[in-house]
Amino acid sequence: MFHLRLAHQVKAAAMASMITASLLVFSLLHLGNALSVDYYAKTCPDAERAVTAAVKKAIANDNTVPAALLRMHFHDCFIRGCDASVLLNSKGGEKAEKDGPPNISLHAFYVIDHAKRAVEKLCPGVVSCADILALAARDSVALSGGPAWEVPQGRRDGRVSRANETNQLPAPTFNLTQLKQSFSQRRLSTKDLVVLSGGHTLGFAHCSSFQNRIHNFNATTDVDPTLDPSFAARLRRICPVHNKVRNAGSAMDTVTPAVFDNAYYELLLRGRGLFSSDEALLTHPKTQGFVSHFASSQEDFFKAFVKSMVRMGNLQGGEEVRKDCRVVN
Repeated sequence: MFHLRLAHQVKAAAMASMITASLLVFSLLHLGNALSVDYYAKTCPDAERAVTAAVKKAIANDNTVPAALLRMHFHDCFIRGCDASVLLNSKGGEKAEKDGPPNISLHAFYVIDHAKRAVEKLCPGVVSCADILALAARDSVALSGGPAWEVPQGRRDGRVSRANETNQLPAPTFNLTQLKQSFSQRRLSTKDLVVLSGGHTLGFAHCSSFQNRIHNFNATTDVDPTLDPSFAARLRRICPVHNKVRNAGSAMDTVTPAVFDNAYYELLLRGRGLFSSDEALLTHPKTQGFVSHFASSQEDFFKAFVKSMVRMGNLQGGEEVRKDCRVVN
């Protein structure tokens, strides 16, 4: 019996060691190399200016670009870390992230292409697509009236992109428990969750993203009772049950849709948050407290947003610097 018990103990210790090793590998994969705000200071000092110029030019022609690039960066970081895997094209029967259901509405990939070509002319093979996307997201916020910040750089581009992995992205129908779990799995806090949700101050959502709140909500009511009645009525006009308008939907911030500000939180407190996941932030005193605070202080929201964006941007997982952001080397 002693030998049997000892054998079990040895086996358990070995299993524990294997699990610890696996967790360490996973941790190292996602922590990656230390990022630095002056990473390209010597190898490509004009890279940031080239990215900003590309983003600025795109915004001048299309005011939906900022929301698109900010969302693209978020969706990239939440799958395999910030490795630009969201930029890769599908190949044959292998569908990439950009063709996964949550990403079908992503657009403005051409902006990253333009920025990459400009940077490649300056310093070929030096700056990763992942860094360019992180810089473009920052520029999108700053050029829309939001805060600017120094982006830590040094990411690498990934070689794997799978459409079926996009089901890991937080859905607009998530409740608070599901949202907190999704963020904590990426070492992001409950405060990060509330802060990064503030990115919904920019952008547009199709009817399918909030249909559950305005039609057949539950067995007793057709409309989510937490919605402001006049806002719900407007959404129902835009998105009828048998909607036939392909691109029908609503701005997520109906007051200042193209301006990065704290209006998202103000609207949320008035029952005018668009998604179930937005309304979920009001279902717990802690998250509701953050919402109320940011609704009253845009300055504090901006400061918190910068910190949360940098924290999210630290998630890494790539291994190369792509020559073309849409294909692996």
